Amino acid sequence: MKYQENIEAVAALQPDYLGFIFYEKSPRNFDAQIPKLPSTIKKTGVFVDASIDFIVDKVKQYNFRAVQLHGNETIEYCKDLKLHLELYTKSIEVWKVFSIKDTFDFEVLTPYENIVDYFLFDTKGKEKGGNGYTFDWSALNNYNSTTPFILSGGIGLDEINKVKAIVDTGLPIYGIDVNSKFEIEPGLKNSEDIQTFKKSLPFDS
Repeated sequence: MKYQENIEAVAALQPDYLGFIFYEKSPRNFDAQIPKLPSTIKKTGVFVDASIDFIVDKVKQYNFRAVQLHGNETIEYCKDLKLHLELYTKSIEVWKVFSIKDTFDFEVLTPYENIVDYFLFDTKGKEKGGNGYTFDWSALNNYNSTTPFILSGGIGLDEINKVKAIVDTGLPIYGIDVNSKFEIEPGLKNSEDIQTFKKSLPFDS
């Protein structure tokens, strides 16, 4: 999210989370104030290889309840970040993003399992996110972790049936992350399309 009126319009649809990107190379980079949101919505800061001090400062400034790590953050980095965040608040989630194209070695997740709260699987592409197309979801058939994950990457209205099908597999899917397929321009979302999508999801949202 990027623009105040649009943030308010999407927040009125009661999503579980709203994301704000802090990465200067992104066209969605956020540098404004966040309007007052319902307490049920978890404001989420999205970062790419940022310093721990920078993340902690943004968490304090915006009262984030989740942090999404979208870079090459190591296990040691994630441990250190958790320690620093817990000095400020015990009730903040840490998500670690991994990008997938056709295949993926899920063994690389094992060291992160007791550190991060959720994994997020996105499409591997030219950009760090918002590439606009899905990866091969059949790769998730090899997912062998009990850590719940968020499914992301090029999900839009055309993927509703595909989302329903993967939810039926019983994989530990915690949520569906949407972004570029609902954009009028980077950071500006079509709230009517999001409402249509949300009503179509095969689980409580």
